[in-house]
Amino acid sequence: MDELEKLLDEGGQWLPWLTEKSVSIVVGILIFFIGKMIAHRLAHWIENRLLKSKVDKAVAGFASSILYALMFAGVVLMALGQVGVETTSFIAILGAAGLAVGLALQGSLSNFASGVLIILLRPFRAGDFVDAGGQTGTIDRIELFHTYMKTPDNRVIIMPNSNIMDGSIINFSREATRRLDLVIGISYDSDIKQARDLMTQIIEADERALKDPALVIWVSELADSSVNFSVRVWVNAGDYWALRSDLLEKIKYTFDANGVGIPFPQMDVHLSKED
Repeated sequence: MDELEKLLDEGGQWLPWLTEKSVSIVVGILIFFIGKMIAHRLAHWIENRLLKSKVDKAVAGFASSILYALMFAGVVLMALGQVGVETTSFIAILGAAGLAVGLALQGSLSNFASGVLIILLRPFRAGDFVDAGGQTGTIDRIELFHTYMKTPDNRVIIMPNSNIMDGSIINFSREATRRLDLVIGISYDSDIKQARDLMTQIIEADERALKDPALVIWVSELADSSVNFSVRVWVNAGDYWALRSDLLEKIKYTFDANGVGIPFPQMDVHLSKED
């Protein structure tokens, strides 16, 4: 009985401490999950406000990602402080460990730095059609470590920011107009002047073809099987692919209707008979 009473006395002494720690842990968990939810919603709200203020979608997404990361770090420190972890020493330990982590995560840090450069230098904006990092698509948003692109067939490409900044970037949407280049071949027995006149009429009749700079058509090569024309016409960037397809189709039908041949590669074989 004496030992049982002794254990009960010791348990009674530990009970207030256990109760206090349990409450601290529960409050810390609540702080973490509620704070995380608030940080997510606040970052989302700020992104929407930036978009309504006509800020570029890519910039708004990048800013909201940074804000969420900072708020989340603050929430973690608050939760640890509530549990009883000494945050001052914890921050010092994080700082000491940061160097080692940074060396281990050089690729991620490079992606972050590249994301900052993309925002500052603005080689493209959300909605631009680009060729970057070996991929072609429309820029959707820029985040801390990745850039999201959508391809014309509606695939989503998640591209590391460092891959984009380490290579060449071709922005097809930056300029309002583009030059459309075509190579059209006709057979050697077709009339060169007739073919040039027919192509000129087709292009000038299309309102999408710009008058300035002027249309240029010239014979560029006497190839193995054809006489090749180079065609250069300027067009609004948004009409590029549609006009290209329509011109090729109209030229084919018009050449067929007027007896202008479009040859295919061919080879002449000469046989000689020996006695």
